[in-house]
Amino acid sequence: MKIWQKDKLSLKEVERFTVGRDLEFDALLAPYDVMGSMAHAQMLESIGLLTSEENQTLQSGLRQILSEINEGTFKLPEGVEDVHSQVEFLLTERHGEVGKKLHSGRSRNDQVLVDLKLFYRDAIESLVIVTEELFELLIKLSEKHKNDLMPGYTHTQLAMPSSFGLWFSSFAEGLVEDLNLLKVAFDLSNKNPLGSAAGYGSSFPLDRQMTTDLLGFEKLHFNVINAQNSRGKMEKTLSFALAGIAGTLNRLASDICWYINQHFGFISFPDELTTGSSIMPHKKNPDVFELIRAKTNQIQAIPSAVTLLLTNSTTGYHRDLQLLKEEIFPGIENLRDCLSMTTFMLQSIEVKKDLLGDSFYQYLFSVEKVNELVLNGMAFRDAYRQVGREIEAGDFKVDQSKLSHTHEGSIGNLGLDNLKSQMNETIKSFDFQRIKEALKILTEKKP
Repeated sequence: MKIWQKDKLSLKEVERFTVGRDLEFDALLAPYDVMGSMAHAQMLESIGLLTSEENQTLQSGLRQILSEINEGTFKLPEGVEDVHSQVEFLLTERHGEVGKKLHSGRSRNDQVLVDLKLFYRDAIESLVIVTEELFELLIKLSEKHKNDLMPGYTHTQLAMPSSFGLWFSSFAEGLVEDLNLLKVAFDLSNKNPLGSAAGYGSSFPLDRQMTTDLLGFEKLHFNVINAQNSRGKMEKTLSFALAGIAGTLNRLASDICWYINQHFGFISFPDELTTGSSIMPHKKNPDVFELIRAKTNQIQAIPSAVTLLLTNSTTGYHRDLQLLKEEIFPGIENLRDCLSMTTFMLQSIEVKKDLLGDSFYQYLFSVEKVNELVLNGMAFRDAYRQVGREIEAGDFKVDQSKLSHTHEGSIGNLGLDNLKSQMNETIKSFDFQRIKEALKILTEKKP
């Protein structure tokens, strides 16, 4: 029997189609379902729908289930509809009729929504951690290679002098921006929907602020309809944040796949981090970065998939929303893997020294020559034409040692301390510690 069933059973075909992959993802939501139930039970006692003894029985039972989840012994057996049903079944089987009282004042709609928000909060924290690790490595590499020059490109043509320090730190700053977008998704996930029930509230005198505080949410998702409508909006916002980080990794991976090519030869990796060919003994293939490039493209497609799933949705819950998990959950896991592997690989990157000493790159310094003439009093347009004529005549020469870029964010002034300050400020804004403290109080056994 399903918790919503009355007299008739669903046909197996209908059940198979409607459940889909939900049980697979419900296993990930299990600890959050238990925590949401612990907060809900405490609130039910406070408004008189549970006695103190009943609440203590439920809290003890829920703590036991949470331990089983953490130990890996909690299962969703065949025939169970979802994690919510299984938790309620175990409580009723082990503790009797009190298990049936826990669902008072809530619907599976707000129950799964609070589970998702708790899950997304943790998932976002895990992404912040691995993003910060990559950021710190990029800053370290930028400092190490700040004086190692490399070509800069526009239109994939040689353009101006750059440096590996400038290149590495460009991705570091990009990650700061990406985390700022992720913070928007985090803020949506950090609003409590519990008590919105099926989207229209409850005639029980629920204390929604109490569950907000118990679960460590920053604030209440106030309007009960909007709370339910946030399912989908939350995933769409998160999908764009995932795509933002993925876009930064994608550009980095694409650069590396070019720069490791023999025609460039800018960088290399130890043999054990590359793969070979079955017939060409000389090959050192950047398979890891090719897969990062491909996986991050898959992640960047998620916002489109989420948007199409939400198209034509009217106010209120729809079963369509179940499929959002099939896009977001694997996307989070894949992005974590891509971030971790990028960090792992970059720890061993080798940069070629004195690249620009080759005469092949001499025209990279044409702008430097134009600027030198302007600084000596020549009008910019005249200087531009003069250098252009020198290039056409084959007379162009420049002293590379006079390269001087001093403004903020340029080759000679990377501003790494500024970038580190930006990242620290961004990470502090998530305030993960406050959430951990609230959940610790909620889940620990009271003396």
